Amino acid sequence: MDKRFNDASRLSEEPVFPGFEKVWAKVEEKLEQKKETKRMLPVWLPYGIAASLIIGLGAFYFISKDTIAETQKPLIVENRTGISSGKNDIQAVDSTIQSNIKKEIEASKLPQKSPALAYEDTGIPDHNGKAAVGKKYDEIYTLRKADYTTDEYNIRKQQEAAVPAPQKRGGQWKDTLKTQSIDEVVLVGVMPVKKVAYTSSAVSVQSNYIASNTATQALQGKVAGVAVQAYGTKRIRKKDQAINTFNSINNGYLSQAPISIRGMSSLNEGNKALFIVNGEVVKDDFFRALNPKKIKSVDVVKGAAASALFGGQAANGVIIVRTKRLSRKEKRRMEEIQKTISQYKQNPVSDNEGYDEFVENPFELTKSQPLSTFSIDVDNAAYSNIRRMINNGQTVDKNAVRIEEMINYFKYSYPQPKNNDPFSINTEYSDAPWNPGHKLLKIGLQGKNVTMDKLPASNLVFLIDVSGSMDAPNKLPLLKSSFKVLLDQLRPQDRVGIVVYAGSAGMVLSPTSAKEKTTIINALDNLQAGGSTAGGEGIELAYKLAQEHFIKGGNNRVVIATDGDFNVGASSTTDVKTLIEEKRKSGVFLTCLGFGMGNYKDNMLETLADKGNGNYAYIDNLQEANKFLGKEFAGSMYAIAKDVKIQIEFNPEYVSSYRLIGYENRKLRNEDFTNDKIDAGELGSGHTVTALYEVIPAHTKSEFLPEENKLKYNKTSPSENFSDELATIKFRYKNPDGDKSKEIIQTVKNENNSKVSVSPDFKFASSIAWFGLVLRKSDLIRKKELSDIEKLAREGKGNDEEGYRSEFLRLVESYKAISK
Repeated sequence: MDKRFNDASRLSEEPVFPGFEKVWAKVEEKLEQKKETKRMLPVWLPYGIAASLIIGLGAFYFISKDTIAETQKPLIVENRTGISSGKNDIQAVDSTIQSNIKKEIEASKLPQKSPALAYEDTGIPDHNGKAAVGKKYDEIYTLRKADYTTDEYNIRKQQEAAVPAPQKRGGQWKDTLKTQSIDEVVLVGVMPVKKVAYTSSAVSVQSNYIASNTATQALQGKVAGVAVQAYGTKRIRKKDQAINTFNSINNGYLSQAPISIRGMSSLNEGNKALFIVNGEVVKDDFFRALNPKKIKSVDVVKGAAASALFGGQAANGVIIVRTKRLSRKEKRRMEEIQKTISQYKQNPVSDNEGYDEFVENPFELTKSQPLSTFSIDVDNAAYSNIRRMINNGQTVDKNAVRIEEMINYFKYSYPQPKNNDPFSINTEYSDAPWNPGHKLLKIGLQGKNVTMDKLPASNLVFLIDVSGSMDAPNKLPLLKSSFKVLLDQLRPQDRVGIVVYAGSAGMVLSPTSAKEKTTIINALDNLQAGGSTAGGEGIELAYKLAQEHFIKGGNNRVVIATDGDFNVGASSTTDVKTLIEEKRKSGVFLTCLGFGMGNYKDNMLETLADKGNGNYAYIDNLQEANKFLGKEFAGSMYAIAKDVKIQIEFNPEYVSSYRLIGYENRKLRNEDFTNDKIDAGELGSGHTVTALYEVIPAHTKSEFLPEENKLKYNKTSPSENFSDELATIKFRYKNPDGDKSKEIIQTVKNENNSKVSVSPDFKFASSIAWFGLVLRKSDLIRKKELSDIEKLAREGKGNDEEGYRSEFLRLVESYKAISK
């Protein structure tokens, strides 16, 4: 040590202070004595401290000649109060000085790199290879091996290496640590975290993401539902602040950053999440004080799942923490919570959306009820609405599943009618794919195609909802684009008027010839959303305008476009039903177009269409608008028959029981079939309508066969005169401007077609019905495998020119993925 010190002292630098040589001579004199004395602390301690200070100042001078990022604390004065037995105190001081000098010499030999300080030229080249001037980056602390043990140094070095260097984008160097957006996750600290997107309302974080001393990152990065607001995320200009920020995260605590659940309200400090630790509600401070190494899992819950667990106090979401050691009581509480969470692994449809509940049709005994009567349904809104739910990763509300609308979304290869009848009748009979031993009877109607030049002139009134609830990209903007698709199909003799409603209703455009397309489009483009929703008043004004410009023998129709959320005037479904039934008598037809999500009222629009001589479609994107209002314009806007009813009588000799698949909201009493005052569905030009009956053949054992009631006075026995007939089907309809119905009768032979010989249309329609039954969680089917549905749909895909059947296959695949 003496040699090294003497070598260092021979340098030409000036002494640190006057008298340095004299003081050091005395220190050398004392060191050479090497005397063993007891309890010399009071005598030598001041000299030892003085010598340590001198050496420390000297070492600091040498170190300052090298460019080092941060000043280290003088380590030679630490832990000097202890007295070791058997050793001289001066020897202890001597050993400390020697150790520290070795550390400083070793550290000086390591290659040192100056950090890029904030507001300093970093020397990073620009896109021309020249040094960048004025680049401003956060100061990053620099590691020195002398300050850590070998293991500590390696760990710290890995953490420092994880900090990404500035990246170049578009010719400019970009700070990748700077927060760019709070749409998904806002980070606090100096470490990058990968964002992972989830659509579920209940997301879990496993313990391996938490116990790594980065609990903040685990909660921010793994769970996209949590956004930690970035208070204090401005650039750190002082090295102490940088070190403190890193240490705060590295110690595994959440510091002072507020935590809120994204998507529940807004990102502000007032909307705090509810914290649950081991089944008990705790305060924010308790949660932050948890040791991340003791946390087993974290569940982030919002929406209906949160409300189901903790009611109104969970309005801003819940963070549920489970530690590794639980008491029996805590285990029971957590088991109950996990049961509730498991029911919400997918986002439920918003509680604000409205769907009418209904019970699926049961099996009927043929002997006691041989007749079945219903109105046709050409609506297809249910399919596109379900498609929206599945594509958004949401659970499908079973009351949104109307199987007949799913089937009738697709077109089938039925022949055109040969006589003067407005439609042809087509039947097919084969095996039911979901219940072995059961049969399926398909009844298909094909509307007559009327060419555009033979279609009557149209008097269309657009009734547009411009209330505040329509202020969303998938509502009013999509609505405007959809109506422009419709305008492209109109001819100069067709007229268009526009009525809007919000807090009140008003006419925007009086009936105008379709050839003045620019005027109509300008009127649409000027519409803006705002205010409440006076739907009833809008309906009154739209029908009034349509009646004032009524075209006798023409196509008079109101086209309403809304999310169905009426809240002023006639707002309940009962009020609207009464209103629309009265307006139906005017001879004006109705088309309902539904838009949006979140507050969508399917039940309101279905009521309007069912009771208003109309049809109903849900427009979830421009592609759907082009399908319904463009490619299928004639079938959607021109009725060739109205009040179309179907009544089927089954032969009990061959049919023990039957049930109608879907059409729950369209069933009629048997006596309504011949009553011309009873409203039924409309059939458009070129439209197809398909209905399926599931049949339990006679002498077939089935768990779904109803019990037979023995009748004393009324006995039904099969007749031998109709031994080859399975059923007789009757159809009644009116002309679009007629009041008296006509009847068509057709029989179905008892011919059992094998699965191989049935048409692709039969297979595809069966697969759609099967999928609908699975979505409704039907109790009347045995087989529920989605793979079997997908296989059957592929067999029935046929000539899919438009690609709609292929889209159905992709939809089944998507549902398989999210339903696991």
